[in-house]
Amino acid sequence: QVQLVEFGGGLVQAGGSLRLSCAASGSIFSINVMRWYRQAPGKQRELVAGITSGTTNYADSVKGRFTISRDNAKNTVYLQMNMLKPEDTAVYYCYALRGATVYWGQGTQVTVSS
Repeated sequence: QVQLVEFGGGLVQAGGSLRLSCAASGSIFSINVMRWYRQAPGKQRELVAGITSGTTNYADSVKGRFTISRDNAKNTVYLQMNMLKPEDTAVYYCYALRGATVYWGQGTQVTVSS
């Protein structure tokens, strides 16, 4: 089992920054993919960013503004979010793939005011 706990959500004004953290614990070896997803009210959950063996990918809507990184020593993945927009408001979820098993965090709310 893998447990994921997110930190760092909150309320920020448009143009501001936040950094989300996702700490992994439990059977963390062989976690080969970690991602951030988000879900806004009334919308489907969408992929924001992912990191696999150092390779990163981003949704078009966040390219150039968000950066995903991973600290293997701390078993933590980060999402640095800059130039935030009101449309970035959502619950952000951490995702981990270990073998064929998917794990989710509980989510952290990010609210961007205009």
